[in-house]
Amino acid sequence: MTTLVFGHKSPDTDSTGSPIIWAWYLSNVLDVEAKPVLLGEPNTEALFMLDHWKLDKPEIISDVADDQPVVIVDTNNPAELPANINNADIKAIIDHHKLVGGLETKAPIHMVIEPLACTATIMWKLIGKDMAQMPDNIKGAMLTCILSDTLEFRSPTTTQEDKAVAWSLAESLGIDIAEYAAAMFAAKSDVSSFSEAELLRMDSKEYAVDGKQFRVSVLETTSPASVLDRKDALMAAMPAVAEEDGADQVLLFVVDILNEEATMLIPNELSKTVAEKSFDATVSGDTVVLPGVMSRKKQIIPNLKV
Repeated sequence: MTTLVFGHKSPDTDSTGSPIIWAWYLSNVLDVEAKPVLLGEPNTEALFMLDHWKLDKPEIISDVADDQPVVIVDTNNPAELPANINNADIKAIIDHHKLVGGLETKAPIHMVIEPLACTATIMWKLIGKDMAQMPDNIKGAMLTCILSDTLEFRSPTTTQEDKAVAWSLAESLGIDIAEYAAAMFAAKSDVSSFSEAELLRMDSKEYAVDGKQFRVSVLETTSPASVLDRKDALMAAMPAVAEEDGADQVLLFVVDILNEEATMLIPNELSKTVAEKSFDATVSGDTVVLPGVMSRKKQIIPNLKV
């Protein structure tokens, strides 16, 4: 049976590219029939990657069958995975997030979780000498994932290993990192065709804090004004999105990649309390700027308080 390789729901660039990378490795190096799939529509930056490197958009699936062989990448959180995941046959997990717990496997598995900025960096290390066989478009996906997750090395999650792998790939591909990253971020910043509900779910994760369930959404952009100009509509859409997704509140952070700061939307008292307790912020309106905040994984979610 074909092994399905996938990342988390609301797939970003890493959760779109890493399944493609690992499915290539399984199929072409380890002789394991594998197929990359997605758990939702990829974001605009991920679509840019697919188009630029002439990669097929993976099939989107909603669940997995009992005993379906799978490899999970870029997450280990059951809330971000198909409902039937514990009845699938999980073969491996490759991730760079904290261990959440709650997954069950049918047998011992290969599991690698490292404190790096990007899953693709871990894959580069695991593939090792067999990188020599990797075609340029798969290498291009790997480079894109790393530049996305590190925000071109601006994110505090960036490690020297992420940088070294990215520079090695860029040299191999003849890519100017600054020019390519600018094109990536321009694609990510174009959100004009998305509804407010789609924007709130585009790059989001579920997280519980002291009995409160949050949908923590991040929009990374080089043009924050294009998002903040829609703040009234975004805040008006939050209650319906929260209700539909079983959350108490949507928390939205608009990350300004170039100025290295985040603007948090403050639609009500709960979000104001979260901002003040979590980030030692003083809130006087319906937004608050959080200087230096770039990473949901390292700076937002670990600090959330209610």
